[in-house]
Amino acid sequence: KTLGLVGVGRIGTSVARMAGQGFRMQVLGFDPYVDRDAMARAGVSRCDDLEAMLQQCDIVSMHAVLTPQTEHLIGAREIAAMKPGATLVNVSRGALVDEAALVNALHRGHLGGAALDVFSDEPLARSNHPLASLHAMDNVILSPHLTFYTAEAMRRLEDETLERCFEMLEG
Repeated sequence: KTLGLVGVGRIGTSVARMAGQGFRMQVLGFDPYVDRDAMARAGVSRCDDLEAMLQQCDIVSMHAVLTPQTEHLIGAREIAAMKPGATLVNVSRGALVDEAALVNALHRGHLGGAALDVFSDEPLARSNHPLASLHAMDNVILSPHLTFYTAEAMRRLEDETLERCFEMLEG
């Protein structure tokens, strides 16, 4: 299988390691801010064209930051470029994906599935929510964005917050 990473920073690199070394997947990456050598060291083949990468992937996993330039980075055109039956995973920021286009592609059967733990409109609700219909789909996994919530992550967050406070106090 081929995994496409949209965003190959710290988390994307970690996913690449697990997918490549652990599951022997071919890993492609799109990230205009990470050079080819850095991606190669992470076991990722760099792609300069997002749509061309999407056409090759069985799974696309989102790990980009949300900026005005990346909002709806994956829209109807990009979803249409994905392989029929591919899976989209978004564990970064909900607004990276045009969720209406995603819902449409899932209902039409173009995508094989989706796994989401971030949503443009949070919290996710079973009714009166743009993604409510996904609750009834067997090929969709929905979960809260809690993967960061480990004892180690909380300790790191506390340590970094204190470091910033001391830096401000020291000028």
